[in-house]
Amino acid sequence: QVHLVESGGGLVQTGGSLRLSCAASGRTFSSYGMGWFRQAPGKEREFVAAIRWNDGNTYYTDSVKGRFTISRGNAKQTVYLQMNILKPEDTAVYYCAARGSDYGLGLAPYEYDYWGQGTLVTVSS
Repeated sequence: QVHLVESGGGLVQTGGSLRLSCAASGRTFSSYGMGWFRQAPGKEREFVAAIRWNDGNTYYTDSVKGRFTISRGNAKQTVYLQMNILKPEDTAVYYCAARGSDYGLGLAPYEYDYWGQGTLVTVSS
């Protein structure tokens, strides 16, 4: 069984920064990239950022471009999300996910095979 564990969430003021981490453990598996999604209360889960292992390309939703950075850790199957200039609308539970195939760019939830339990990010105004 594969486990993804997120950490780094918390409460921060508008304009502040947080760094989320996600690490995989358990059964060895081959992944083609990892991503971050978020879900605010009463809303559907939405794509935030993704990174592909084969070419290192990164992708972001428009609302976080220039503020968030996704990066790969030195340890295998580890990914980070550096979040700067946080806004109240960034408040959500953030989930990391891992892809078991290289189909698509990793912008949609259905492209991912493994998910973490989520970490709450709250941005106060």
